[in-house]
Amino acid sequence: MWEIMLYAAALIAAIALLIICIVGAVVLLSVKKNLDHVANTLDGVQGQIQGITRESTDLLHKTNRLVEDVQGKSQKVNSVFDAVNGLGYSVQNLNHSVDRVTNSVTHNVSKNEDQISQVVQWSNVAMEIADKWQNRRNRNDHMNQFKSNNNQTKNDTAVNPEYTTVDDVNDVNSPNIDRIHKEINDKEK
Repeated sequence: MWEIMLYAAALIAAIALLIICIVGAVVLLSVKKNLDHVANTLDGVQGQIQGITRESTDLLHKTNRLVEDVQGKSQKVNSVFDAVNGLGYSVQNLNHSVDRVTNSVTHNVSKNEDQISQVVQWSNVAMEIADKWQNRRNRNDHMNQFKSNNNQTKNDTAVNPEYTTVDDVNDVNSPNIDRIHKEINDKEK
């Protein structure tokens, strides 16, 4: 019986060793695939780095040429800056002159402040009168237009007791006056 158990134990150990070898082979194949993928990725990265290095070198050469060009042009522009500096002094003198004139005008305005306020008040009154005059003229024009339209409609239609007459238009207390104003406003739109 011991022999059978010994053989069974040896068989179980051999099967376990075979399973371990199979699992190890599967793991190693998976690791190999991953390492191959990593190697391919690194090859691609290396190619990209070489491309970036070439582009960086070209960019440095272009930058150096640009710096030399800018230095040459900045030397040519120095004379322009000298002229602008002179212009700055002229503008500063002009500003001082404008300040003096502004102070003089402000002083004169404050002396005549009462007269200016009266002119502003009278101009406001005149504008209000003009606005009221214009509103009255517009209202009369609309009423005349409404009267002429009403007369034409009166001649074209039969007598209708609900229809507004010219007397209703002239009568401010007429019950139809609100409707008349509404009709006028609708026609204006």
